[in-house]
Amino acid sequence: MFVVSAEKIGLALGVSPFIIGVTIVAFGTSLPELATSIASVYAGSSQIVIGNVVGSNITNILLIIGVVSIVGKGIDLDYNIMEIDMPLLLSSALLMWFALLDGHLDYFEVGLFIVALGIFLLYSIKKKRIAVEDGNVLKISYFLYLLVAGAVIYFSADYVIYGLKGIAELANIDESVISLGALALGTSLPELVVSLAAIKRNNHSIAVGNVVGSNIFNTYGVLGVSSLFGSLVIPKVLLEVSIPMMVGVTILFGFVMALRKVSKWEGYMLLILYLFFIYSLTKISPVIN
Repeated sequence: MFVVSAEKIGLALGVSPFIIGVTIVAFGTSLPELATSIASVYAGSSQIVIGNVVGSNITNILLIIGVVSIVGKGIDLDYNIMEIDMPLLLSSALLMWFALLDGHLDYFEVGLFIVALGIFLLYSIKKKRIAVEDGNVLKISYFLYLLVAGAVIYFSADYVIYGLKGIAELANIDESVISLGALALGTSLPELVVSLAAIKRNNHSIAVGNVVGSNIFNTYGVLGVSSLFGSLVIPKVLLEVSIPMMVGVTILFGFVMALRKVSKWEGYMLLILYLFFIYSLTKISPVIN
C-alpha cells in the first residue's frame, strides 16, 4: 500500500521512473529499516542499527540485483547511472566507513549525513522531469494510504525487535550478527518485491533506482536519524569486516553498472557472493561471542 501510493504520487507530479525508484519507492521500501532501527535504540539494542544498515546495503546489491538480473534475463538501463547517482552511492558508503572508524558517531557527523541526504533529494527532485499523463491525478487518498501503511510498519517494528532479541538469546548469537543476516534480509524484502515487480513490467530503471536510493537512504537517513534517538553501539568486528565488505560490494556494483547493463551471468555471480556473505556470518559470530 505504501509503495503503490508513493509511485502514484510520483507519476502525478511528473517524476521519471528512475527518480521514482531512487527516491519515493526507495524511501518507502527502506521504511522497515528505519522503523526497526529506531525501535532497537529505544529497546537498548542499538548495535542492531549498524548491522541492519550494513547488512541491508549488501543484501540490496548482491541479492536483489542478482535475482532481478536472473529473473529479467539481464538489466538494461536507459538512464546514465554513472553520471551522478553512482558517485553519490559510493561516496555515501565511504563517508559511513570513515565516520565510524573511531567507533563513534557524533552530532557533527550525523549533521553531515542529514545534509548529504538533503542534497541527494534536491538533486533527484530537479532531475529528469516528465510530462504528467491525463490519468495520473494527485489524490488525497494517496497520502492517507501512506500515513496508514507507514504507521503499521513502524509499530510492527517493535515486535520485530522483540522477536530478534529472543532468537539471539536462544541461539546464543550476538544481535548485531542476526541483524546483518536475518533482519537485513527481512527489511530488504520490500525492495526485492518492488524490484521484481518492476522488472516484470520491463521497468528496469525503477528496479535499479530502488536499490541505489535505498542504500543511500539507509546510510544517511536510517543511520543518521537513529543516532538522534540515542548513542549507537558499534561492534568492533563490524568495523573490521562487515563495513569494508559493504564498501567493496558497492564498488563492485559501480563496475557492474559501468555499461548500464547487467547480464544474467553477472546476476549469478552476485548471488554467489551473497551466499558467501551469509556463510561469513557463521565465522563472525564466534568472534563476537
